[in-house]
Amino acid sequence: MSTGSKATPDISTIIDRFKALDSPKDRDGMARFGIRTDRAFGISLYVLRDMAKEIGTSHELSLALWDTGYHEARILAGIVDDPKQVTSEQMDAWVAEFDSWDVCDQCCSNLFDQTPFAYDKAFQWADDEREFVRRSGFVMMAALAVHDKKAGDDQFEQFFPVMKKYATDDRNFVRKAVNWALRNIGKRNLALNARAIEVTEEIRAINTKSARWIASDALRELRSEKVQARLAAKAKKAKC
Repeated sequence: MSTGSKATPDISTIIDRFKALDSPKDRDGMARFGIRTDRAFGISLYVLRDMAKEIGTSHELSLALWDTGYHEARILAGIVDDPKQVTSEQMDAWVAEFDSWDVCDQCCSNLFDQTPFAYDKAFQWADDEREFVRRSGFVMMAALAVHDKKAGDDQFEQFFPVMKKYATDDRNFVRKAVNWALRNIGKRNLALNARAIEVTEEIRAINTKSARWIASDALRELRSEKVQARLAAKAKKAKC
């Protein structure tokens, strides 16, 4: 069932709109950022978000959008779906078909991290050897660190051993996601910042090319004056 006052458009109407917005120039730009474009129209995320506002929430439409296989349709599917209706099986099926980092990141941070399966999937997917599935696990950690305001520190500390375990995975989309998760958790509060810095130093000591890159980039931000000042102000405000 959809929400909002307007009727949910059918799948053919949306695809026709995609075709009208087709931009070879923008597809070329996507390709330069490592995004697969053989099933893409070159439509920006801003346009897709506007379309999602018009559509509202619809689980049925989301599934239909995903099944088209179009790049933008799959991103839109992750925005308009209802997390309350998403199943564990749906999540695994979609993740298995991820073939671009942006589809992965948008689905995980717009939809999957809002489901009751989020923490379990972060562990499950991080342990999977497939590149985009493993990336999904760490993107979930990064997204949860920002969106799950009520979670305790222990829920994020449990992710640190997984980050250390896979910090040696030198595949670009994995190492960047490990780094992202590490930084987001370390920017949550002062206690997690200190723990994240400690773990990052342990990762740097692994001394592989991937581990060194993850650590040096993360430490630069986690120790920055800007982050330290923001976390200190947040801690001071919490005591008031």
